[in-house]
Amino acid sequence: MTARVKICGITTLEQAWACVELGVDAIGVNLVDTSPRRVDETLARKIAHEVGDRVLVVAVVANRTVDAMRAIREGTGVGCLQLHGDEAPADVSALLPHAYKAVRVGDPADVATADGMPGEYVMVDARVAGALGGTGRTVDWALVAPLASRRRLVLAGGLTPENVREAVAAVRPWCVDVASGVETAPGIKDMRRVAAFVRAAREAAR
Repeated sequence: MTARVKICGITTLEQAWACVELGVDAIGVNLVDTSPRRVDETLARKIAHEVGDRVLVVAVVANRTVDAMRAIREGTGVGCLQLHGDEAPADVSALLPHAYKAVRVGDPADVATADGMPGEYVMVDARVAGALGGTGRTVDWALVAPLASRRRLVLAGGLTPENVREAVAAVRPWCVDVASGVETAPGIKDMRRVAAFVRAAREAAR
């Protein structure tokens, strides 16, 4: 099994190209107004245009209408949408196959919610009161490991170059997603840490 790698919260075209050169599978551009990693649609479009034939470019959105989310995908040219708010399963269904739901997980009921989301892919992130994500808190890996055996699971939440090897071994996710764990500050990626994260994720899956 090979663990795919997504680097989320890309804020410059230079970061996007550096991630491409390091062999990541996907990058995320965050369009959530409250995120410290937020970029505008103009930059998201530029990044998708420049590197979209090399990696999957994912736009992170939250609590928008289906029509607004569809317009973002079509207007920016991103390959996929990551729904990171309180969207209903019907919203996900309306955007398939170019979307997946991120579910904040803190207990078995949250895992059941994630398992019930439409589509082939689902993301789990740590549930932290008052936050949509990007908190640097880890999910209970034992709690979500069974889900990874049934779904193409994207594991997020507190991953770093130091713990991703253990996370992949424990969960066997389809993909691992990192933002703050490879940063010097919100939105400022440390490419040495990105390289270390990619290397550790790949080695763990061998």
